[in-house]
Amino acid sequence: MTTTVSAKDVAALRARMGAGMMDCRNALVETGGDMEKAVDLLRKKGIARAEKRAGRGASEGAIASYVHFNGRVGVLVEVNCETDFVARTDDFQGLTRDLALHIASADPIAVSVEDVAADVVERERAIFRAQAAESGKPEAIWEKMVEGKLKKFYQERVLLEQPFVKDDKQTVGQLVKAVSGKVGENVVVRRFVRFGLGES
Repeated sequence: MTTTVSAKDVAALRARMGAGMMDCRNALVETGGDMEKAVDLLRKKGIARAEKRAGRGASEGAIASYVHFNGRVGVLVEVNCETDFVARTDDFQGLTRDLALHIASADPIAVSVEDVAADVVERERAIFRAQAAESGKPEAIWEKMVEGKLKKFYQERVLLEQPFVKDDKQTVGQLVKAVSGKVGENVVVRRFVRFGLGES
């Protein structure tokens, strides 16, 4: 038996997710009319489509700025997309503003894990190895301990791995992919700079 979906529910889901009418209808049918499950399904599909778009060139976009109210922290962030049209949308502009605010608050050291300087990774590894050796745990599991601590370090200090400050149930990387799915283009955080008053 097929679930009957009301036009009102389709419109409500569309307003929430920015997805196409048929995508919203199909998601509601597939989830038996459950709005939250339909949201999750659309997000998963959007993220899957975003993965396919990741190879496409993104040379348009915007630079957003944020200065904390006390004037002690400022951020510039460049976010790219494929077309000037998408760069002007509310979804894209909202993402750039949210990223600038997040960077001011969370103080990441790099955009992605690959961008973390090799000497920084090696220094952290050395510290974690020393901690593992001091732990009293068997040497056979030290490397696993080091990798676990390194993963946690990335989650704390790398932008795309950090929990998003406005919604810690998703990472910044997941947020970017969700927006990419919504706007239908490859969206890339290119670079950022964060200034802290008196910091070198």
